[in-house]
Amino acid sequence: MLFDSSLRKELGRSFGATLVVLATIVMTVMLIRTLGQASVGRVNPSEVMLVMGYTVLGHLPTILTLSLFVAITATLTRMYASSEMVVWFASGQGLLAFLKPLLRFAWPVLLAVVVLALLVWPWSNQQIRDLRDRYQDRGDVERVAPGRFIESAGGQRVFFIDKDSADATTGNNIFIASTEGGKEAVTSARSGKLETIKGERFVVLDQGHRLETELDTGATRISEFVEYGNRIDARIAGPGGRDSPRLKSTLTLLRDPTPRHLSELSWRLGLALAAFNCVLIALAATRVNPRVGRSAGLIFTLFAFASYYNLLGVGQSWIANGRIGLPAFLALLHGGILVLAVLWLLARHGNWLNRLRQRRRPATEAA
Repeated sequence: MLFDSSLRKELGRSFGATLVVLATIVMTVMLIRTLGQASVGRVNPSEVMLVMGYTVLGHLPTILTLSLFVAITATLTRMYASSEMVVWFASGQGLLAFLKPLLRFAWPVLLAVVVLALLVWPWSNQQIRDLRDRYQDRGDVERVAPGRFIESAGGQRVFFIDKDSADATTGNNIFIASTEGGKEAVTSARSGKLETIKGERFVVLDQGHRLETELDTGATRISEFVEYGNRIDARIAGPGGRDSPRLKSTLTLLRDPTPRHLSELSWRLGLALAAFNCVLIALAATRVNPRVGRSAGLIFTLFAFASYYNLLGVGQSWIANGRIGLPAFLALLHGGILVLAVLWLLARHGNWLNRLRQRRRPATEAA
């Protein structure tokens, strides 16, 4: 009882501290990335925190797995360095005895990783896509804040609107710079409004001037207009990227097992299987070498974690390209790592290496 409670209590403290640090780092990175997307008009500036929250929620399986991996490694490393492991080994607790309290502590985290990977991951991606599509589907006049420049969806036009009207489809003091059909045009108008004509979106300008320049010859033409229509979209923008497997539920992927769907399914299942394997790897691999210090365990943890998740990405690409099937990939990667971790754990528990050395020593002395 004392063995289980003391180990789980220290694991809880280490896991909580690691989770806070990793979550803070990820939130900071995602906030910077989301602010960058908002600055170029891909995300509504008023929804930056919401998009960041959904993004962090989608990355929680990775954060939880790494936090658990680091917590187990750090706890066992400290116990080795302070000779606590020697005391437990001398009292009859072998290395396999640590597996039970570790799994007791880790099972809520592993369950959370499974739920997040299979259910929350596609839901958070869907919410982010909905927020972006809803913002992109709005008119360019509506998206432009007073005194700011913004590119249109195609990137061929730059708009500036000094908007002071309550109507979201109208604006005043409009400036448009566009490049299309070998011509560069600069248009300014006193006012304008958005209209949809035969499925195409136009901004209708009133009282303005237009300067056209031929890019090849450099010839220019200046015109003055009372009313001028400028098409800003070939059609009304609709949701894009809806066919992405990342947005589909796990049940949908299972019902339609195409290579793209199976590749996404391999990622979600891989997150859950990798979390369990990381517990075994941390127990089997953690030890303290006085010559390299206690930081070697953390370095190994980060290297092993990055390598494991890179292999997940490689396998996802292979499955999408039809180079390997989902069952074969799961068996080779996760099954292979599971077998290696178990053999490593049994070897350290049974002290196989020292026994092999002892068997070789008499043979060497006899020779």
